[in-house]
Amino acid sequence: MSSMIATPIFFPHQHPDPRLSPSRSMSHNSHISSSRKRKAEDDGSPPDDRMSTSPSPSLHPRPLAAQRVTKRPRPGIAGRPISLPRLLETLDADSLRSVLQTICTKHPNLGAEVETVAPRPSVTSALAVLKNYESSLQAAFPFGGDPTSDYAYNRVRHAFMNLLDALTDFTPHFLPPNETQAIQSLSFLDGATDVIHRLPEWNSFQNRLYKQNAYEDMSRAWTLAIREASKKAGGIQLQYGGWDQKLTKHNQQANGQLQEAVDEMKNAIGWMAGGQQVPPQQQAGIGGGDLTTVRQELLAGTYGSNLPVRVGPW
Repeated sequence: MSSMIATPIFFPHQHPDPRLSPSRSMSHNSHISSSRKRKAEDDGSPPDDRMSTSPSPSLHPRPLAAQRVTKRPRPGIAGRPISLPRLLETLDADSLRSVLQTICTKHPNLGAEVETVAPRPSVTSALAVLKNYESSLQAAFPFGGDPTSDYAYNRVRHAFMNLLDALTDFTPHFLPPNETQAIQSLSFLDGATDVIHRLPEWNSFQNRLYKQNAYEDMSRAWTLAIREASKKAGGIQLQYGGWDQKLTKHNQQANGQLQEAVDEMKNAIGWMAGGQQVPPQQQAGIGGGDLTTVRQELLAGTYGSNLPVRVGPW
């Protein structure tokens, strides 16, 4: 039975040709590929398309070798206090003011240095502080009821006293000789007097004394500022700043409690308006001439040009 195993039968044309060498078969394959290449060239495709299909070494730069990154050991994180500049950035105006007041109280020498370094308060900033105290006073009033009663006074007494204390502290700062500019003194007094006008009119006589005393102090402040301003440039700034009219209006609102300041204003600028009251420091320069003419010459800058010039000892 073993002799009957079927063996595969090959026909003559199916046997590989032993005469063909490997080199000849390779050349045969290359001939076929070259013929296919020529056929693709004859298809009519643009030369640019054929060039674009071949990779170009210049368009694809070689990737650089990745640099080795070495990690440095970082110190461990731990809690620590914030620096002073960052701490000051977090403080609002009230907190910063409280800190400064505490430090100056503990170290009085630092308080004197702060006064030296800090800029002088301006009229605008001082009146803004008074406005804030005034707003706090209005916000402290109880809802409903009589706003001039003793009950209302007791409710707002703390805010009311804070406003009066601030007014008492700021006013001397803008008076001579601490303030040398008359316009600064008068501007502050003008705004501060308006604050006094808006103070409540309490029912109790004892409570009303606070507003009366404030008017008396303000009248003396106006008098001092006017007296010093009248010594500069003949007091022209008083009249041509409209201060006489402003003071007269203030006196009317104060029911005549600023009359002392009004009288001082009349003495300072009365001679310029053609009145009979002449300040002693101006009497020697007028020489008995027409007051209206003198006023016009002062404004024109020609006063004294027509007077004879004396030669020799006076």
